[in-house]
Amino acid sequence: MTQGLPLRKDLLQIAEWIEPGSRVLDLGCGDGALLDHLQQTRQVTGVGVEINDERVLGCARRGVDVIQQNLEEGLALFSDKCFDTVVLSLTLQSVLQTEHILREMKRVAHHGVVSFPNFGYFTHGLSLLRGRMPMSSQMPYKWYNTPNIHLCTLKDFEDLSRQLELEVEARKTYNTEREVTWLAGWRATLALYRFRSEPGQA
Repeated sequence: MTQGLPLRKDLLQIAEWIEPGSRVLDLGCGDGALLDHLQQTRQVTGVGVEINDERVLGCARRGVDVIQQNLEEGLALFSDKCFDTVVLSLTLQSVLQTEHILREMKRVAHHGVVSFPNFGYFTHGLSLLRGRMPMSSQMPYKWYNTPNIHLCTLKDFEDLSRQLELEVEARKTYNTEREVTWLAGWRATLALYRFRSEPGQA
């Protein structure tokens, strides 16, 4: 295991949702930190998908299997239900085809985990009232250089999950890496969801 910065708290929560010994696909896996942790602590069989050259090299240094590919091209190389869990961490808001990637996650795995910045965070509304685009720890970009193109609130994501028949099994919300349980739609900067791709099935 490559030594580096401690794993982010949201990634530690995601790891808790992963069954030991399971098959995991990590979309937009970065330098492979999550998969590396899962391989070491939960003995998963994992593969990542990442487009950035430097991050792909980071995966290789960690001994993490990675496929260099743009997520927008889909997951056609993976067969139906070939993974137990598919993870999309802090990437959903930057993909062009949101519904398509969620449908593909549903197709290739029994469970999915998604995390994204919560646009409903109350200071974002205050920023808009002041005539400024919001910024936060989860969205530290100016309006002109942000990779975020499809921002959403907790209710927005839950509505889309129902539309796509993704059964939400668990939700965690955080504000500067502390868990938020009260008025999360306003007070949380980051949301994590675990869903079942086949509603009503174990």
